[in-house]
Amino acid sequence: MSRVRDYYGYAAAAVFLVGLLVVAWMAVAETWRTNFEIRSIDMGEIMSGGPPKDGIPSIDAPKFEAIENVSHLADTEAVVSVIINGDARAYPLQVLMWYEIVNDSVGGVPVSVTFCPLCNAAVVFDRRLDDMVLDFGTTGILPNSDLVMYDRQTERWWQQFVGEAIVGDLTGKTLKMIPSRLEAFAKFRGRAHGGKVLVPNEPGRRSYGANPYTNYDSSLRPFLYRGQTPKGIAPLARVVTVESDSGGREAWALDIVRDKKRIETSGGLVITWETGQNSALDSGLISEGVDVGNVVVQRKTSSGLEDVVYGVDFAFAFHAFYPESPIHTR
Repeated sequence: MSRVRDYYGYAAAAVFLVGLLVVAWMAVAETWRTNFEIRSIDMGEIMSGGPPKDGIPSIDAPKFEAIENVSHLADTEAVVSVIINGDARAYPLQVLMWYEIVNDSVGGVPVSVTFCPLCNAAVVFDRRLDDMVLDFGTTGILPNSDLVMYDRQTERWWQQFVGEAIVGDLTGKTLKMIPSRLEAFAKFRGRAHGGKVLVPNEPGRRSYGANPYTNYDSSLRPFLYRGQTPKGIAPLARVVTVESDSGGREAWALDIVRDKKRIETSGGLVITWETGQNSALDSGLISEGVDVGNVVVQRKTSSGLEDVVYGVDFAFAFHAFYPESPIHTR
């Protein structure tokens, strides 16, 4: 994990030497101005990822290049793509890997595009909640190895994987997730004429294109995770997570989706797989990562197929947040 060594410096070295660091919640609470008396999380279970609050900086003034001018991305590199009201934008994982949150506005809708490398979780949120427009930063806290965000307006904490407030007076409130795709750059380019691509604000500051978590998705155990792992599937195997026909959550092992190429559920979900997307968490260079393919999840409607919210996440993360939900492995 070269990023842990190179980027986190002494903090990460301490994690490796001392082991898992459990943060005393009273000490944490003193550094925040939110109400820790209201929370849905056991503060004894939170762990430090190494960096402090905003140690992994969010991107708050994103810069973009017209898609026809982008030559630094391989066709098979993964991007998180969002299209709202005709405004098409791609957020490459080679950038999100280092910043994890991009606060932006797409098609007039304020959004946060988020990526947690340790869970392979890419989630796009609507930043509007009640009468507020929130913007988010990183806390440095990792329950279940997943990014915890905070809103800068009140410093409440939000669990990225589920979009739920876990500390503060909005505890239990959830952010609306916006349909997006985790797809190869070539796929985005082919369907988003006139689209834009996020580029680094500081091109020389990070090793963009490098994977700082080399071989992570073939590891036997997740990093900074103490919870139970699912049965019948490797913890770091990818699963396609969707809203089930009954309204809950369920997941399909990526191996099954890849073998079948197309899965249709009785409730009208259509899950498809095509070759041609690199894993961002395999090789030392993202563009050389193993081919994990492109997954699209849509729902049949009277007007055709419409994109829905889905994830291509690690199995342990889905199991951690939805322990009673099924993972289909055949």
